[in-house]
Amino acid sequence: MANDTLDGQWMGVSLTVNDLERSVAWYRDVAGFTVAQTHEREGKLVAASLRGGNARILLAQDDGARGANRAKGEGFSIMVVTEQNIDALADGIRARGGTLAAEPADMPWGARVFRVHDPDGFRIAISTDPRPQS
Repeated sequence: MANDTLDGQWMGVSLTVNDLERSVAWYRDVAGFTVAQTHEREGKLVAASLRGGNARILLAQDDGARGANRAKGEGFSIMVVTEQNIDALADGIRARGGTLAAEPADMPWGARVFRVHDPDGFRIAISTDPRPQS
């Protein structure tokens, strides 16, 4: 690989949310992430780091500086790739009170995928590895 080509080992995402406690609860209790760390400023919760295997999400409380209740998640989707059973994961999300935006389906490129939306409208695709297996 050329020295100027990215060779990422994992990727995380940082999301600014309207209600941090509600979003942490959704990612933890519905989507199945665990809270790795919370971040406080002057005794107030301002962010939380979550993990699901090698997937990382930092949720940060929107401070309103760019407008109250501004649109979030437009034109943006997060993909989490897993070796776990896609249908069982989707069933677990439903059982924990979540609603799927798209049911598990086989894609023409070989992946099996379902989709959910978090409380702020961020779109998340949970997928088997879409890359051809050698």
